Amino acid sequence: MSRVVVVGGDAAGMTGASAVHRLLPDVEVVVLERGHHTSYSACGVPYWVAGEIDGPDGLVARSPEEHRERGIDVRLGSEVVAVDVDAHEVRYRDLAGEHTLGYDRLLVATGAGSIRPDLPGVHAPGVMSVKDLVDGQQVIDRIHAGARRAVVVGSGYIGIEMAEACLARGLDVTVVERESTPLPIVEDEIGEVIADAMREKGAHMVTEAAVTGFDVGDDGAVTAVRTDEDTFAADLVVAAFGVVPRSELLADVADLGTKDGIVTDDQQRVLAPDGSLVADVWSAGDCVVTHDRLTSSLIHLPLGTHANKQGMVAGESIAASLGADWSGRTFPGVVQTAITKFCDLEIARAGLGRAQAADAGLDTVSADVETTTVAGYYPGAEPMTLWGLAERGTRRLLGVQLVGRGGAVRIDTAAMALWSGMSVDELVMTDLSYAPPFSSVWSQVQVLARALVKQLDQ
Repeated sequence: MSRVVVVGGDAAGMTGASAVHRLLPDVEVVVLERGHHTSYSACGVPYWVAGEIDGPDGLVARSPEEHRERGIDVRLGSEVVAVDVDAHEVRYRDLAGEHTLGYDRLLVATGAGSIRPDLPGVHAPGVMSVKDLVDGQQVIDRIHAGARRAVVVGSGYIGIEMAEACLARGLDVTVVERESTPLPIVEDEIGEVIADAMREKGAHMVTEAAVTGFDVGDDGAVTAVRTDEDTFAADLVVAAFGVVPRSELLADVADLGTKDGIVTDDQQRVLAPDGSLVADVWSAGDCVVTHDRLTSSLIHLPLGTHANKQGMVAGESIAASLGADWSGRTFPGVVQTAITKFCDLEIARAGLGRAQAADAGLDTVSADVETTTVAGYYPGAEPMTLWGLAERGTRRLLGVQLVGRGGAVRIDTAAMALWSGMSVDELVMTDLSYAPPFSSVWSQVQVLARALVKQLDQ
């Protein structure tokens, strides 16, 4: 009997394992997971911390027991420490010791790890990352133990979501960001709206400040966050410095891209530095880099949406290599679509920002507009700010960002335009829905497209 070994039991790993088992139920599928949960939503952790949803069980889509009932051998507390691609073996460690397990096909879905810069006190109790269910429980425990002052270091997606969660728990919240506005992946025109909303809700927003260390008390726990200009008292620190791919297992055999993410082909088969395939090895999820459809570059984009799709493609490709019928599905890349919120403020983006376009050597124009979430005369209309980017010459839409109290799912309209390579002129004339409770006669994204057309026509 053939054996497929999967390293990592979350989105990409379990989706891949399930795809193999669905197509080839007689193939042995073994999942080695170093933690104690499978198929959980890390994206939901801030909302569990905030008390908006039940957890941790509420964040688990399918438990290890459920996977086992379906025929997948899930082994928890099993950390893979080495891969021998020549011998087709993995070495893993659990409570019983170290073991070697052979494979016919291997899927590496090790995810991403939190960045912890080498700063004084960064590993002190109370300085916490938020990557999984264990992290979420530790934050909640810290709050229940009496934490009242939270400092969030970094204001990316997790940073602003955890700032909201801590405010919801009644903590005094300070957010420290080294850039000029929060959520640096968006442009300043959008970031300034976010900063105003965070201050309005009670967060102390500190920008253009670099963290230099963490003070600790007599018990060794964190007491403050130090920056190059000030010190902020803290009982709880959310260290949201970002993440990097966990690619160490294949570092000696795989081609590594941005942030040392594993490079694969469009079937998620791992590529060697010379462009050849690493025999019988696939990889998917937050440990890989992926193709940006707008620039044709490889980027690291750790999102659950992509991890699930890549896992499905990898699993089907693995099954096909073992004889299963397969449609030839591939992972076609990304346009960097994302959405989040801070309290009642919704934020979304798709495509490129100014800096990304400049790095790609693209000649661009930009525009920003003010519109409303629904028709301006309709009850409940709220302001919405949109920013967009288009390429000169081709007039291709390159990026859209928006912020407002409602309506952020409009970003999916922009995402489909970007996915299809539409020009701003085509977007202006696209047949989109209209009724006053939902939009003005010109959709919000079309208002932005018209502004970009004017910039291009100048």
